[in-house]
Amino acid sequence: MEIALRAALLAWLAADPALSGQLNAIVEEAPSRTALPWLAVAASASADWSVKDRAGREVRIALELHCRGDRPDTAALLTSAIEARIAALPAAQAGFRVVNTQFLRARAEQRAANTRAILIEYRFRLMAD
Repeated sequence: MEIALRAALLAWLAADPALSGQLNAIVEEAPSRTALPWLAVAASASADWSVKDRAGREVRIALELHCRGDRPDTAALLTSAIEARIAALPAAQAGFRVVNTQFLRARAEQRAANTRAILIEYRFRLMAD
């Protein structure tokens, strides 16, 4: 379910015209030759969340937004749009259902050459169909 959730989440984010219009890539891992800004899965992990009669998973996914800028509020609107889109992820997915989605944390880091990385981490609880 973890891999299916990652694919569904990336497709859901890429299907948003506002996000895809602002981001040069929304991908599974850091692109090697894509201009900033871009969004990628930085890490994920899962654990059993099954019940007596159904398989379940708790999946944590960290997304990393890379952009250019030296101000603390760089990409604040874009980050908010990403968070709003994740919150609107439909519960019914192919082969599983998203029982709940919870924002866990965010972290922003200034990097070399006037770039910034913003990490956004979520927890998804899933049940198999």
